[in-house]
Amino acid sequence: MNTKLWIHRIAVSAFFFVNGFLYGSWAARVPALLTYFDISKTSLGFLLLVMAAGALVAMPFSGWLTLRLGTRNISWGTGLAFCVFVSQMLLFPDARLASIMFFLIGLCSGALDVAMNAQAILVEREWGKSIMSSFHAIFSVGMAAAGGAAYLFVEAQTSLWVHLLIVSGAGFLFLIWAGFNLIKDEPVSGEEEESHFRLPTKAILPLGIIAFCGMSGESSMTDWSAIFMNTVAKVDEAFSTLAATSFGVAMTAGRFLGDPITDRFGRRQVLIVDCILSLVGLCMLILLAEPYSSLIGIFLVGLGLATVVPIVYSAAGNAPGVPPGVGIAMATTVGYSGFFVGPPLIGFLGDTIGLRWAFLYTLILFVVMLALVGRFIKPSSQE
Repeated sequence: MNTKLWIHRIAVSAFFFVNGFLYGSWAARVPALLTYFDISKTSLGFLLLVMAAGALVAMPFSGWLTLRLGTRNISWGTGLAFCVFVSQMLLFPDARLASIMFFLIGLCSGALDVAMNAQAILVEREWGKSIMSSFHAIFSVGMAAAGGAAYLFVEAQTSLWVHLLIVSGAGFLFLIWAGFNLIKDEPVSGEEEESHFRLPTKAILPLGIIAFCGMSGESSMTDWSAIFMNTVAKVDEAFSTLAATSFGVAMTAGRFLGDPITDRFGRRQVLIVDCILSLVGLCMLILLAEPYSSLIGIFLVGLGLATVVPIVYSAAGNAPGVPPGVGIAMATTVGYSGFFVGPPLIGFLGDTIGLRWAFLYTLILFVVMLALVGRFIKPSSQE
């Protein structure tokens, strides 16, 4: 294999890793965030909603910018900015002023998600085979590593500010190198640009909703599982960081194994098993709410959700009558909104009915996801 192809793949993987590592770093310290800002779960949910708003505002504009300026430039610029803003997440101790920083973090995160996935598609085309799942696995590696690092920082009694400054600085330096080694893509013409602004087709809309359910569940578990362990399962902050580690390890393992398992059993069969695993794991979390059973439940949810998004992207990219890149963009537009909508709603429900029962919202989404898979995903013999 050409060395240049490997360099491109490693460079894109670096962006996925840093994105997951920084996201997981502050998510694993959610209990410390509540203490620092001295706010309720609802107020934290509002901050997460502000972050979601920033991401959703950024996505359509970043799609346009990647066409005009190239995915390399947008990935590099938004990646470095993301590192800077995460390092300054605690700049304003007042939660209302902090919402400005959360919005900027969301803005960069949303743009980076679009741009680095577009870069991943370019690398995948160079390789000539499906490797998208491996990039998402690297994101999960970053999240798992963040959970482990958070545990060490807490044990060392490191302040949250110093923790975020160290991990963001490391990510910034890593991305400086990676940005030089991304694929330099050319801007497209106006006619080609217009073809990318299309609403999801009837074939792709169900795929987008499946992605919405999966991503909403994924982000809810990432943002709230640590505080669930701390406040519901009644463990200390250090132990609660293991929730992010358990979830990240499961996501990583599932995604690294995802491509060969899907090739053998087919999309529909794998997605059905994914839904069942997610439902069983979340039921364990809600009904038992014990330290070790909760960790197992979180692991099962992570394992179940691991291959949902890569399979949806693959199915959308192969939808009849739609160019692969456009199909993926359609599914992403619907799906990524779930990635940012879930956590704020969990926060609101957590203060209303308790965090334990707030996860019933996620459970309902998993049931919807299973129903959609059974209705709209064809058996492997028909793929």
